[in-house]
Amino acid sequence: MAQPARFSVPERLVESVRAEDDPAGESWLAELPGLVAQRLAHWRLVPERVVEPGGRGSVVVYAHRADDLAPVALKVARPSAEAAALRVWAGRGAVLLLDEADGSLLLERLHGEVPLRSLAEPKAMLEATSLLRRLWVQAPPEHPFESLADRAGRVADRIAGRRALPAAVDAGPLVDEALEAVALAADGGDWLLHGDFQHGRVLAADRSPWLAVAPRPLVGDRAHDLARLVLDRIDTLAASPGPRGAARRRLAQLAEAVELPADRVRAWTLLRAVDTALGAFAAGDAAAAELRLEFAAWL
Repeated sequence: MAQPARFSVPERLVESVRAEDDPAGESWLAELPGLVAQRLAHWRLVPERVVEPGGRGSVVVYAHRADDLAPVALKVARPSAEAAALRVWAGRGAVLLLDEADGSLLLERLHGEVPLRSLAEPKAMLEATSLLRRLWVQAPPEHPFESLADRAGRVADRIAGRRALPAAVDAGPLVDEALEAVALAADGGDWLLHGDFQHGRVLAADRSPWLAVAPRPLVGDRAHDLARLVLDRIDTLAASPGPRGAARRRLAQLAEAVELPADRVRAWTLLRAVDTALGAFAAGDAAAAELRLEFAAWL
């Protein structure tokens, strides 16, 4: 089966991969149209459309099976542990993996145009914490997942390399406090985590109201999975009356909803906020960096 003649790699994906400045990434981009065509043929799929703007590490094609017209989604990405995590969850709280081949995933079709972010914040947060409770399971023996300790160590190294940026000099005390979170990884348990949980990675579905997608799975402290959720919709929160109090209430309410210590959630949130802030400084986006540092200070 031939690929659709108008297929092109989404621009967001191109920009993201090229920003890595990695020859392997460039090679993968060049091969991507052919990989999509191969997988469509392999699973006997009729393509409908490429999801735009799409993700920063994969391309998703909405399609249906040629034999029974069942709607599916084809995701082509570089090899990762995503499929292994989806197999563990087996559709419980996450999109169902139908098949896989060399980094390509055949998935049930969700409603990509209806993310959890489409709900008002209080309702979205309630649905998010309920979903996390379903996703948090003990990692199986001899699993392939990265440890939180390893990922947190890489984040700490990245922060150390950027804290000397001229724009980040005044953030020194926040940086020091955020880095204390790395020690928490030593006693966080062996929980399978989504790894990048946020409203945009939860989509409406037919067999369940909401399902998680696009995990970056790792094993460790469940409180880590709340960090990005605490930082979600940060622009809206910053523009609200009394943002400092609102930020603290959000963190406390999320921690209480999943019965985890608020101090651990705060620590991981500080680490993520500082990391993304320094990354924004490095990219020349001072406004985004300062907003995240301000949020971190509110906590």
